[in-house]
Amino acid sequence: MKTIVLASGNKHKVAEIGAMLEGYNVLSLKDIGFVGDIDETGETCEENSKIKTEAILEFCKANGLNYPVISDDSGLFVNALGGEPGVHSARYAADHNDEANRQKVLFGLKNKDDRSAYYKCVICFGDGNRFEFFAGETHGQITTKKIGKEDFCYDCIFYSNDLEKTFGEATEEEKDSVSHRGRAVEKLKEFLDSQNKN
Repeated sequence: MKTIVLASGNKHKVAEIGAMLEGYNVLSLKDIGFVGDIDETGETCEENSKIKTEAILEFCKANGLNYPVISDDSGLFVNALGGEPGVHSARYAADHNDEANRQKVLFGLKNKDDRSAYYKCVICFGDGNRFEFFAGETHGQITTKKIGKEDFCYDCIFYSNDLEKTFGEATEEEKDSVSHRGRAVEKLKEFLDSQNKN
């Protein structure tokens, strides 16, 4: 079994990605003793995921840990808003205030006909020698009101073209089957499996 560090302290994310990467031992930042924050100063998902991967690779090296590192960055991109909120999705109107963030998106689309949007996730893999990127997207529309569970960010206003319902109405299994992160992890796993055959 191969061991990989996921540059996240989010238990839900570690469990979710760990389940998708069957056959791999996925460690969290807590598992390797990393505490503190990493400033995500990039303007794209690619830049932010690489910043996190680089920071944790340096930490591993300084602490004698020889593990590859993966990190992901994702966001909601609304076409009529010029791609906003994008990489600023978690703090679009206010830092991690889901309701304020949703209302800002809905207000911005008030007089817009085009309500198309997509979620994008980019995973950066680094092993000290190279960086590889894996992207996944899932497309849909922004609804005019909240529909379904409101416990996760923009899910209740994102109507999935694949599922024909909002992510707020979908089960975890349904959402995972079409999610941007799931699609990016699938590409990552293909890469990891191919490397481990060599």
